[in-house]
Amino acid sequence: MEMVNITIDDRKIQVPKNYTVLEAAKQANISIPTLCFLKDINEIGACRMCVVEVKGARSLQAACVYPVSEGLVIRTQSPAIREARKVTLELILSNHDRSCLTCVRSRSCELQKLAEELNVEDIRFNGETHKLPLDNFSPSIVRDPNKCILCRRCVSMCKNIQKVAAIDTNERGFNTIVSPVFEKSLNEVPCVMCGQCINVCPVGALREKDNTELVWEALANEDLHVVVQTAPAVRVALGEEFGLPIGTRVTGRMVSALRRLGFDKVFDTDTAADLTILEEGTELINRIKNGGKLPLITSCSPGWIKFCEHNYPEFLDNLSSCKSPHEMFGA
Repeated sequence: MEMVNITIDDRKIQVPKNYTVLEAAKQANISIPTLCFLKDINEIGACRMCVVEVKGARSLQAACVYPVSEGLVIRTQSPAIREARKVTLELILSNHDRSCLTCVRSRSCELQKLAEELNVEDIRFNGETHKLPLDNFSPSIVRDPNKCILCRRCVSMCKNIQKVAAIDTNERGFNTIVSPVFEKSLNEVPCVMCGQCINVCPVGALREKDNTELVWEALANEDLHVVVQTAPAVRVALGEEFGLPIGTRVTGRMVSALRRLGFDKVFDTDTAADLTILEEGTELINRIKNGGKLPLITSCSPGWIKFCEHNYPEFLDNLSSCKSPHEMFGA
């Protein structure tokens, strides 16, 4: 691999020629703030939080997209850089719903963290702000455009990685918004509810729908017999949220906790998962013997079925007729 020599914050280092300034800084253990950047997913230099001084350049450059070259001299910290980042952050915050105390991302929000690091105490810019309706119609995802900072991470993830393209940037200038086409709800477009947009959102603009209060109401209703049905994966994924090593089986403790919360019955979907395997296996054998449509594709995931309907309708006949484990268990 061809290497180049650069100087970053008075330190001389060697880095691969195909690196950006941001990657070079990371190799040198030098922190440069970012908001929109996601390696190999969203490298567009949109937020301008990663600006640095490059010797010979007439203005500050975005480190996430600026390529290194032989002899490049970079400075990642200076009064001018700090002020530029702070002003950019204040401009973003000036049109941001700052209800941080009640936001689900409070204390895990990248925007909030940067505001603390840059000591943003007040917003110097006043003017028109967005007051857009909440998109709460999807069964899984809540989209709050008033908290969106237009980083486009979700757009890149949905379009380039998941290949769904349920959301994109719409309108122009101050009216730019990340949303489904024609201002539709996520429930009205080919969103498969995979949740990857939530995983990459740096703020609280996209979040999982929380039905906790409905569960508490059900548990408090003495006229209801409340049951919980857990997927097999839960028992090995839940423990890490309570400080246990990743992959720890917590079946017994999970059941005990759910019973103490007030659930009348706790059911495991393991048996239904075995039934699904048997049913799909039987269907596959029947298709092979009787000249049915092959290959057989599982139909356990509603998201996958929706993806197939919208993107690969020619494979709909390949889908298994079996219900999902949860549906089998409920039946």
